[in-house]
Amino acid sequence: MGLFDLIRSELIDIIEWIDDTQHTLVWRFPRHDNEIKNGAQLIVRPGQTAVFVYKGEIADIYPPGHYQLTTDNMPVMTTLQGWKYGFDSPFKAEVYFVSTRQLTDLKWGTPNPIMLRDPEFGPIRIRAFGTYALRAVDPKALLLEIVGTDGEFGADDVNVLLRSIIQSSFADLIGSSQIAALDLASNYEQLAAQLRQRVVEKIDDEYGLDCPQLFIVNISLPESVEKALDTRTSMGVIGDMNRFQQYQMGQAMTSAAENGGGGGAAEGLGLGLGVAMAGRMMPGAMNPGAMNPGAAAGSGGPPPPPAATAWYVAKDGVTHGPFSADQIRSGIGSGEMGAESMVWSSGMGGWSMAKDVPALASMLAAGSPPPPPPAN
Repeated sequence: MGLFDLIRSELIDIIEWIDDTQHTLVWRFPRHDNEIKNGAQLIVRPGQTAVFVYKGEIADIYPPGHYQLTTDNMPVMTTLQGWKYGFDSPFKAEVYFVSTRQLTDLKWGTPNPIMLRDPEFGPIRIRAFGTYALRAVDPKALLLEIVGTDGEFGADDVNVLLRSIIQSSFADLIGSSQIAALDLASNYEQLAAQLRQRVVEKIDDEYGLDCPQLFIVNISLPESVEKALDTRTSMGVIGDMNRFQQYQMGQAMTSAAENGGGGGAAEGLGLGLGVAMAGRMMPGAMNPGAMNPGAAAGSGGPPPPPAATAWYVAKDGVTHGPFSADQIRSGIGSGEMGAESMVWSSGMGGWSMAKDVPALASMLAAGSPPPPPPAN
């Protein structure tokens, strides 16, 4: 081989892109002064497209394959360069490789809540997030509209644009779907398909991109709404609230008895709870006239006894009662109630101290211990 043949063989380039990344969309072949030698070998692997750019103008585009660059397979470049009968000298051009395979596991979400007018809850805020895939389908449009002169262009560079398009499309879709908030989870697949279609309509012709897959992973409500829904669900499981309250009162009485919190006051207050619970469970037992109307109407029997006064006691900002006179007397004897305890019963204008109520003053006096004996 002669010297000139050796030099000529060294001038032949191999132009290729070995992609070892997962999210590179466009890569420019690095070449000093962008010179490509006559007869250079172009290797375009599966999932790639090679695009030649001459003086800022898109020239020839090559699908996957192995090419030797001559005037036969460079028709656009031949026209732009004015080659009529072939060329021997190097020429200048930029070569961009565009990945046409799917770039997967890209994420989208709503950074701010979206207002939704729900038919059941009224105006509520929702958030959503999911994943999508991206693929280049028109390398020419992609280079002209987005990439420009970047030497390397990845999914991260276009992810901001795609997320904005998805967020905007999702807000329009969720507002027009009229799906109740409680039914959104059962419509993820349908909503995702409609959302993908809206996104593709905005990016295919304008940016040369496709969105082969789009998934909605979750649509969430505000934490306060979720807590309210949990409470509502619990109430539905409980069913009859009156029976549940009776059960709670019984549990409280059982717990008090097991903890041994006795004393006159505990007995009095516990009896009051028992009387109240009994009144709810057996209203007829607390009103003899309701069980035997004849007795109340005077059918020869004695009249019903007068209703006993019901007392209420305020302690630590909480109202307790109603209590009977015997229960109040028991509370005074145990020290749970005193002269300054606030009490009220039907007929009183407002709360008063026990010592200022004549009916209770005698109980307080009777319940006070005698003075100590004189010292010897």
